[in-house]
Amino acid sequence: MNPKLKLWASRIFTGIITVALSATASIKIAHVPTMVEGLTRAGIPESAVVPIAILELACLMLYLIPRTMVLGAVLLTGYFGGAMVVHIIGGKSVLPLIMLGVWTWGGIYFRVPGLQGLLPWRRENAVAQSPGATSVGALPRRKATA
Repeated sequence: MNPKLKLWASRIFTGIITVALSATASIKIAHVPTMVEGLTRAGIPESAVVPIAILELACLMLYLIPRTMVLGAVLLTGYFGGAMVVHIIGGKSVLPLIMLGVWTWGGIYFRVPGLQGLLPWRRENAVAQSPGATSVGALPRRKATA
């Protein structure tokens, strides 16, 4: 993939996450009734709404700082997991949260080479064609010992 395209994809995903989390944190801090009612219906006390918003913004800040972006992505993933529980209890779809989680990691995937090694996006035949690669079926078999 073209390096410029990777950079722009990363920026777009990061921008989407930044806008979405800034908006939801602002709504929590502003105590918008629909947000507060949804959280209290899930069993979260109203007094915890602002601290949750501050936690959300802190995780976002870690995500936006280049040296801590992987830590921020891990913490945001955990945050989204908790948000999924609230959505399930409230009978709402978790698909938007799954999308935000994918975009969170997409935002740093092309900027952190170690992630590309952990989560390679390859086609089956790309592995077979790479020099020195062996497919699972081509590995030598061991003799059974009794």
